[in-house]
Amino acid sequence: MARFEPRFKRSVAKDLRTLPAKDVKKILKRIESLGNDPRGAGCIKLTGKEYYRVRVGNYRVIYEVRDTELVALVIKVGHRGCAYE
Repeated sequence: MARFEPRFKRSVAKDLRTLPAKDVKKILKRIESLGNDPRGAGCIKLTGKEYYRVRVGNYRVIYEVRDTELVALVIKVGHRGCAYE
């Protein structure tokens, strides 16, 4: 299976700056694992959009899979209560 490259929208850096450092480490590790299998265990496709999400504790990583480019583009990272807004 081909390896996907995790990429980030610019706004994701802003999202990560507001989070505690220990949680950022966990989130970045989970994002890195998306490169191996972006539709692996724990990912759920969001209804009505071509986005997926994975849980990392109380946080959610929302991303888009681009199969033709082999890219997992992270759209947003946020607390579970406001990640979908």
